[in-house]
Amino acid sequence: MARTERQQLGMEGEDEALAHLSRHGLTLVTRNFLCKGGEIDLIMRDGAHLVFIEVRRRADTRHGGAAASITPHKQRRMVRAAQAYLLRCATLPPCRFDVVAIDGGQLRWLRNVLQM
Repeated sequence: MARTERQQLGMEGEDEALAHLSRHGLTLVTRNFLCKGGEIDLIMRDGAHLVFIEVRRRADTRHGGAAASITPHKQRRMVRAAQAYLLRCATLPPCRFDVVAIDGGQLRWLRNVLQM
């Protein structure tokens, strides 16, 4: 399937985030989890924690940057997708939401950015 340039850049951002998080000890559970309520870019384990990760990439910070692009609507969609994923779990693990923001090549890992 052919990808648009924007989709290709998004995948490259996710690849960069995955490599960074893996170097810091997180392990991939699943990538691009989709459900009716939303999407989670990366779901990873950090010790006992299940981490739901949104990856945002922007060329620069002129319009607030990558992290600022996560609107309240997007946050609600992330929570709904996480809830849908957690329905698969026999017991609920401790969870958190992280953001990997990439602005002009500068990667920032923001931990525990949302509460469910």
